[in-house]
Amino acid sequence: MRSRFPVSGFAAIAASLCAGCTTVTPVAYSGVASARYLARNTSDPSGRVPYRYGTATDWLSYDKVTLDPVVIYRGADHQFGDMSDRDKAALAAYMQRRFLESLSARFQIVHQRGPNTLRVRLTLTGAVANTPVLGTASRFDLAGALYNGVQSARDGEGLLTGSVFYAAEIFDAASGRLLSAFVSKQYPSPYDIKASVGALAAAEAGIDKGAEALVAQLQ
Repeated sequence: MRSRFPVSGFAAIAASLCAGCTTVTPVAYSGVASARYLARNTSDPSGRVPYRYGTATDWLSYDKVTLDPVVIYRGADHQFGDMSDRDKAALAAYMQRRFLESLSARFQIVHQRGPNTLRVRLTLTGAVANTPVLGTASRFDLAGALYNGVQSARDGEGLLTGSVFYAAEIFDAASGRLLSAFVSKQYPSPYDIKASVGALAAAEAGIDKGAEALVAQLQ
């Protein structure tokens, strides 16, 4: 028997309740080695990079990079919720692949430390899965579209959309000196329909954005 209450009605209710929802905000993860250097990043109103550390660095003097295997964070302040170990491993593998692909467009990928070489270490610290059905439906529901329109204008998160959290540390590979570190929360555009289909699709889209942002930083 067909439901008399359309899916769009559920999405409208979800949108109306969103004012009472709280999105997950990253923390300066205590178990990450660079945590003691991180400070609040007041220059980023979007909240995508809430904590950052940096030194004056001529990134163009580096033409090679080595990428450590992505680490899945196990600290008590992780932000995975009840996500399964299998899903965490899938996201870590996807992060390794996508960051390597993006970095290869700017650097020669190497596997040893040496001069003119950066070492990048990524720690996957948390993720939020998409809300099944309603996340996609909210893109077409009137109330959901209004909310997502506002969020899109402010580079915010879409309704019922997942996200990914990670820490990045960038070293001079030869000396081991920490050049830059940050905590990031990444999520897709509110109108990225593809990223709303599948539990991990939004987190993967966030990883794509994060990989692109890192390469842009290192230009």
